[in-house]
Amino acid sequence: MPGQYIQTYQVQVYMRAREEGCTQQASAAIAGFSERSGRRIEKGEHQPKHGQERDWRTRSDPLVGVWESELEPMLRREPRLEPTTLYEYLVSQYPGQYEQTLWTLQRRVETWKTLYGDPKDVMFQLRHDPGEMGSSDFTELKGVEITVTGKPFKHILSLHNAMQSI
Repeated sequence: MPGQYIQTYQVQVYMRAREEGCTQQASAAIAGFSERSGRRIEKGEHQPKHGQERDWRTRSDPLVGVWESELEPMLRREPRLEPTTLYEYLVSQYPGQYEQTLWTLQRRVETWKTLYGDPKDVMFQLRHDPGEMGSSDFTELKGVEITVTGKPFKHILSLHNAMQSI
């Protein structure tokens, strides 16, 4: 289709069709783009447009009047505030003005918390591999004498006792 960017999956479909023996024209038709694009892909002249970040706004900022003056100071005082709480505040203070800003507010608060909010708690997974640590056995065996290298050994086994006797 003219004016449409060729997606990565389309290039993969095209190349797979070529590997299976289809012509350039047939492979391009299967992938959904022109034969000329297929020639560019095979010559290595295709420049994909994916992964480029946009550095401009597509519309004006709907929170420009209240973010720095009201919402950000509220977040600085109480960083645990949720976007929905701030949204409810905006709707109650400015009826009819900020009803369509919930998603924008959610993204803005998420970015603010990432940059200026409290750090997240770090948790490490506890992993116990069998046999890596010493084992303990507190079983009392009555009437049984345990010997190690011919010497009597206290029959309540613990890691400390086992390491001393070895």
